[in-house]
Amino acid sequence: MTLNYIDNKDLYPSRKGKPPKIYDRIDPVVYSNDSESPISSQLIKKYKKNGYLKIDNFFSPEEITSYQKELEYLLKADYVVDKEKIIREPNSHEIRSIFQIHQISKVYKKLSKHKDLLSLVKFLLNDNIYIFQSRLNFKPGFRGKEFYWHSDFETWHVEDGMPSMRAVSISIPLTTNTYENGPLMFIPGSHKKFISCQGFTPINHFRRSLKQQNFGVPDDLHLSELINQNGIESMICEPGCLILFDCNTIHGSNSNISSFSRSNIFIVYNSIKNKVSQPYSGQSPRPEYICTRKKIEPII
Repeated sequence: MTLNYIDNKDLYPSRKGKPPKIYDRIDPVVYSNDSESPISSQLIKKYKKNGYLKIDNFFSPEEITSYQKELEYLLKADYVVDKEKIIREPNSHEIRSIFQIHQISKVYKKLSKHKDLLSLVKFLLNDNIYIFQSRLNFKPGFRGKEFYWHSDFETWHVEDGMPSMRAVSISIPLTTNTYENGPLMFIPGSHKKFISCQGFTPINHFRRSLKQQNFGVPDDLHLSELINQNGIESMICEPGCLILFDCNTIHGSNSNISSFSRSNIFIVYNSIKNKVSQPYSGQSPRPEYICTRKKIEPII
C-alpha cells in the first residue's frame, strides 16, 4: 500500500500553473511476486524496464475475426450507440473513438473477461480489478489524426482523481499496424518518471481533448530528455497481438496519411484499491462513459 491510499495527498501534482517538473515514481510497476507470473520472468523483467510489453499471437484467429466483425458492425451502425460516446475527428467528422465498448457490445464484454488476459492483468496489479475505461480507436486511411505524447495517468489523476499508478492498459490491434499508418509508439522507461504539465485544466476539457489534446501533454524539453535517453519504439504488429502498458508510460501515435486504416481495442483495468476520488483539478468529474466512478463491477 502506498502513501496515496493512506492520506489521499496529491503526490503527483500537475497543471497547477507551475513550471513543468519531473518527479520520481513512488508506486511499484508490478505488484506481485515474480514467481507467481503467468508468463516468463524474462517478459516480466522487460515490462518492468520498459513499461510496456508486446505478446504476439496472444489471441486465436477465430477470436480476432469475431472482434473485427464487431468493429465493422459498430462503424456502420452507430445508431445503436449513444451519440455522446462517439468521438469524431475535428475536421473530417469520421469516427475517432467509441467509448464504453464493454457495455455496448457482448463480444467486447466477453473479451474484457478473457481468462488469459485477466490472469496477466491481475498478476501485474495483485488485486481485484474493474474496468476503468474501454474504447475502440480508429484511424481511417488518409484522415486519421495523431494522438500526441501523453501519460494516461496524468490525465486520469488530474481530471478523474485516480490516486496512484495501479492501472494497466491493454491494446489489441484489429488491423496490421505498420510504420505508415500511425502505430502506437512508446518511450521506453518513461513510466519510471512523472512529468507534471503546464497550465490549468479548462472546464469540460474532455469535450476537446478526446479529439485533440492540448493540455496534459509533456513539455518539449522533458520529452526530449526522455527520448534522447531511451529512444522511441513503434508497436509494429499483426492482429492477434496483445500490447500491455503501464498507466504512466508516455505514448502517442502519428497521423495516418497512408491508405490503410488502423484500428485498436483499448481497455483499462484498475485496482479496486485505486478507485477514483475527487479530481485533483478541483473540477467536476468527467462522464461515466469515460471514467467508471459509480458503476464499479469487480471482475470475478
